[in-house]
Amino acid sequence: MAVKTRALRPFGLELTGVSGHELVDRAAADQVQAALDQHGVLVYRGLHVADDDLVALSHLLGEVVTAKTGEHAHPEIATITLDPARTNAVLAAYRQGNFLWHIDGATDALPQKATLLTAIEVEASDGGDTEFANTYLSYEALPAAEKERYADLQVEHSFAAAQAKVRPDATEAERAGWDRLAPRVHPLVWTRRNGRRSLLLGATTARVIGLSDEEGSALLTHLLDFATQPQFTLRHRWEKGDLVLFDNTGMLHRAMPFEPTSPRLMHRTTLVGEEVVA
Repeated sequence: MAVKTRALRPFGLELTGVSGHELVDRAAADQVQAALDQHGVLVYRGLHVADDDLVALSHLLGEVVTAKTGEHAHPEIATITLDPARTNAVLAAYRQGNFLWHIDGATDALPQKATLLTAIEVEASDGGDTEFANTYLSYEALPAAEKERYADLQVEHSFAAAQAKVRPDATEAERAGWDRLAPRVHPLVWTRRNGRRSLLLGATTARVIGLSDEEGSALLTHLLDFATQPQFTLRHRWEKGDLVLFDNTGMLHRAMPFEPTSPRLMHRTTLVGEEVVA
């Protein structure tokens, strides 16, 4: 069957008519990377990629993060679920943060390059969809005066800031655990070596360096609201077997809330970052 493609709106590309194993090929992986660079989000409908092929494709696309959860036979695969029978309580609590707009690795010097996410089990209700917000597009749409104002601003990102937004009633011991992960200061505007720019926002933002807490909070709220308007966002309704790849560095993403009792189960691989935020 020939590969069929359909442009998504306002960005992204949907592909059908290919098998997961067909992607485990140098030339095919290069085509995947080129499409990802162009569209930001790739949706392979009903691919049902096997774990072996998911891992092999990931290695063709770049260096792969070793998952720290130890929940899967492949060390590269993280299992994403809230189901207490499939994960532990600590991880389930942390993953509540997935319901907020974020990028992965915002507290690292090298935020992760890209993510591959495949649906093993899905939520039957409207919960569990994944939304993406293209921060390349939202930066380009900013008025020139705002671009000038933001050019030199820096923002502190922290795991604690993200968790506090999800669990404001956390205990002192839990907060102390969050604080063991050091914060990271990044430019608000991420300028790539090729000159492309995006906004580095999301739940991990703690404060804007040099601004008062009130002024910084207002600015970050304004920009997140701006960047997540409908003209910059894409919502994916999962079907079992879907594989979605997304450019983590230029796409905020979030899961739409679902219950811990949901069967929703994703297998995720993540590509190591290749470019320092500058």
